[in-house]
Amino acid sequence: MGVRNQQDVEALRVPDSPGVVRTWMRSILGVQILAAFLAACAPSTHVLVGRARPPITPDQVTIYSHPPATPFEEIATLDASSKSVFGTGGQKSVDKVIERLKIEAAKLGANGVILEGFSDAETGSIGTGVGSDSYGNHSAVGVGVGGSFAIYKKTGRGDAIYVQPAGR
Repeated sequence: MGVRNQQDVEALRVPDSPGVVRTWMRSILGVQILAAFLAACAPSTHVLVGRARPPITPDQVTIYSHPPATPFEEIATLDASSKSVFGTGGQKSVDKVIERLKIEAAKLGANGVILEGFSDAETGSIGTGVGSDSYGNHSAVGVGVGGSFAIYKKTGRGDAIYVQPAGR
């Protein structure tokens, strides 16, 4: 069965509907943003390598850039993130990571954290695109454009330790 005239061509053509395209694109963008937020909300974690102690308050945890000279016990390896998807980064993000490392260490009874380092981790990306096409009697034209950007968060790693108090 062939196409006989212009009316048959028009009957087979999918109507252009900007509203349908916009609704579809909003749905895709919404799913991508939700996935990025979920990826960015990973909690602080630890891997126990020693014996945990009774919890203490985070303000009792000291941050070390190098292992202390006094005797200490290793308790756990910690990972934390700034959890800030659209944050400004910089020192505020580093401070947030350190705060989360201290909280995680305090839960394990560690009174110190030896910092191992910081990095920026990609948690996802958001992208979208749009296209259009046009058909004539003897020609067809299609045009499309798209773009995306990555979402990063600051992450930090450290070793939770228990430092023997002086004089013991």
